[in-house]
Amino acid sequence: MVICADTSFLFSLYGNDAHTPRAVAWMKTQRTALTLTALGEYELSNALRFAEFRKVIAKGEAASFWAQFEADLASGRLKVHICNLADVVDEAKRLSAMHTLTGGHRGFDILHVAAALVVKARQFLTFDENQKELAKAERLGVPL
Repeated sequence: MVICADTSFLFSLYGNDAHTPRAVAWMKTQRTALTLTALGEYELSNALRFAEFRKVIAKGEAASFWAQFEADLASGRLKVHICNLADVVDEAKRLSAMHTLTGGHRGFDILHVAAALVVKARQFLTFDENQKELAKAERLGVPL
């Protein structure tokens, strides 16, 4: 089963925020590798650096958290699924047309859900309540 995560879950897992205990606890229960796309990998790396820039995390922590992420990639706990960006954007256009006027979804949130659909995920992990609603509307399981 493919389980995808958005940046809010990944940042909680590798950074340090109010959702970190839930993200870590959830990961400890899993035997299946967590899937993300290159888009999610990029956004996490930028989110960690941006958090350090904003002094939300201490100086040097972005690199430390990123090293933990890379160790989990190397161990197989995480996997990056390479998918065609054009396919993701096409799916995002469809999602936007169907859901944004009624749900007020942000572009990157739509892209992450679209990517999960393109890689045929069955579940989607996010701590963003609005993004959860979009994922549910597209019949993705949202376990958190």
